[in-house]
Amino acid sequence: MRIVRWTLLLLAAVAAAGLAWWQFGRGTPVVTVAVTRGSAAEVVYATGTVEPVRWAKVVPLQRKRLVERCDCEGRAVHRGEVLGRQDDAEERAGLAELEARRALVEKEHLRLSGLLERNAASPIQVDNALTLLKESNARIAAARERLEALVLRAPMDGIVLRRDFEIGEIVGQTDVVFWVGQPTPLRIVADVNEEDVPRLRIGQKALLRNDGYATGALVATLSDITPKGDPVSKTFRVYFSLPPETPLLVGMSVEANVVVAEKSGVMLLPADALTSGPAVWRIEGERLVRHPVTTGIRGTRMVEIVSGLAEGDRVVAPARSEFRPGDRVHLEPQRP
Repeated sequence: MRIVRWTLLLLAAVAAAGLAWWQFGRGTPVVTVAVTRGSAAEVVYATGTVEPVRWAKVVPLQRKRLVERCDCEGRAVHRGEVLGRQDDAEERAGLAELEARRALVEKEHLRLSGLLERNAASPIQVDNALTLLKESNARIAAARERLEALVLRAPMDGIVLRRDFEIGEIVGQTDVVFWVGQPTPLRIVADVNEEDVPRLRIGQKALLRNDGYATGALVATLSDITPKGDPVSKTFRVYFSLPPETPLLVGMSVEANVVVAEKSGVMLLPADALTSGPAVWRIEGERLVRHPVTTGIRGTRMVEIVSGLAEGDRVVAPARSEFRPGDRVHLEPQRP
C-alpha cells in the first residue's frame, strides 16, 4: 500500500514538473511573419469638412426677433435679394420722429432765409438753421441704415444651402440664419498636425474616407496651406480641391490621408514587428536575436525594409518591449 502511494506521488511530481516545463521551460510563445514585397505609401492624416469654394453666412447685425423668413432653402437667389427681416417697429418709430423734427427745422430754415432777403434776420441765424438741418439729415440717414440692417439679404448669387431659426425667435450676431453659396466647385477644409506640415506639397493626392461611401475611391488634391498655424491646437488649416464628379455633399465630414511618398515592389513588414533602433527579433536555436534593419517609408500598417533582411525572412511579430536577446521562445502557428 505504501509503495502504491509513493508511486502515485512520484507520478504527480513528474506530471507537475512536465506541466511547469510545458508552461515555462519552452519559453515565451511567439509567432512570426515573413518579409514580403508590395507597394508602400507614407501618408499624412487630416480631418475636415466639405464646403463650397465660394459661400457666405448671413448673420444679423442686431439682436432682434425674426419676423419674416423666406421659404428658399435649396433655391437660387441673387445678390441683395431679401431672405428675412427682423422686428423693426422701434426703428421705424424713431425714423418717423426724426423726419418730423427735420420738417420743423427745414421750415424754420426757409423762414429765416426769407427774412434774410428782407434784412429781417441775420446770416448767423440762417447758418445755424442750416446746421440743424444738416444734423437732422445725418440722423435720418443713420436711422435708415439701422433700419436696413434689420433686413437679411443674400450676400452673393448662389443657392440657399441651409436656413435656421423660425419666425418669432430672437437672433443676434452669433446666429447664422442662412448659408448662401455656389454648389460647385467643392473643397475640403481640414486640420493637419504641425509636425506633418513640412511633408505636405501643393498638388499631392489625398485618399478620402466617409462612412456614407464605404465603397469606391474618394480622392482630392491638396490645393492650399494656410501660412499661419494655430498655436493652441498645434494644427494648420489646409484645403483640398474635389473633382466635379465627387459624390460628397456640403457639410459632410471626411478623413483624408495625403500620400506624401509612394513606392512599389519594395520589401515590407508589419509595423508591429519593429522595435526601436530600428530592429527586429529573429529566432536562432529557440533563442531571440536582435537584428538591426534600415527602414524607409512608414505607412499606417506596413513599413518598408531597405536593408538588413531578404524577402521571405521571418521575424517575430508583434515585437514586445519585454524581449531581451537570448530569451527562450517557442513558435505558435504562423501569421500569413
